[in-house]
Amino acid sequence: MTDDSAPVRFDTKIAVLLRDDLQTWQRLNVTAFLVSGLGTAAPEVIGEPYADADGTPYLPMFRQPVLVFAGSKELLTTAHTRAVGRGVTTAVFTSDLFATGHDEANRAAVRAVKRDAMDLVGLAVHGPRNAVDKILKGASMHS
Repeated sequence: MTDDSAPVRFDTKIAVLLRDDLQTWQRLNVTAFLVSGLGTAAPEVIGEPYADADGTPYLPMFRQPVLVFAGSKELLTTAHTRAVGRGVTTAVFTSDLFATGHDEANRAAVRAVKRDAMDLVGLAVHGPRNAVDKILKGASMHS
């Protein structure tokens, strides 16, 4: 018999790093946008669909926790460089995206700025646990 309540240790980690000077609504918005892309790039992170006791179907979600961290603008830049260098699955949210209103405009805003000049406000990564830990070194868990 297996214990379904026993903690599972995953080989990978999903993490979001948010700039520590964002307003609450911005933090929530940025987090939602960032994690929305991870399942398309890494479908193995998505679990099975849900259903309640009445058989009502619900969408599948991540099969593992999403850890949310906070850090300075400088730390985001450093983490971004580390993530790109390690080749992990990465999503970015720049300050420019607060002024856009749809997906095409979002992509154009990111495309208009060179990687090292982006004003990052959020970053999501998925990869091996140790790699993600190294990418986020210096960040603290979001409170």
